[in-house]
Amino acid sequence: MKLKAIGYKLAATAVIGSTILAPTAAYSQDWFTRHVTPRRHHNSNEWRDIAAGAGALGVLGLLTGDNTLFFAGGAGALYSGYRYDQDRHSRDRSDRLRAEYFGRPYFYRDGVRYSRHTDWRDGQKYYYFERDD
Repeated sequence: MKLKAIGYKLAATAVIGSTILAPTAAYSQDWFTRHVTPRRHHNSNEWRDIAAGAGALGVLGLLTGDNTLFFAGGAGALYSGYRYDQDRHSRDRSDRLRAEYFGRPYFYRDGVRYSRHTDWRDGQKYYYFERDD
């Protein structure tokens, strides 16, 4: 019985670990890929698939009586569902372009470097670019 519980925990660790490490491995490529090659916009269906897998993990935890699996799978399914919904609504080209620019720490325009700065006003976070002299 104890061996069976260890097997379930190892399976859960493998699923959760691969879900966490997959994006890390994707971004740990060489400098050229990270800085020169444009990043592809993630397909929202990837989040849907992750949500289904995490939900299945949660159901497995519920059926076996393992609360850790149940809550980890449920939380993963909820978060992935949230991200799926966010990606589904981000089809607007101007929103994606704005996110691309403000996701960078700096950019060059006409040979001049502009750095991103953060400003907090009334508890809200605002970004702006300022010319470096």
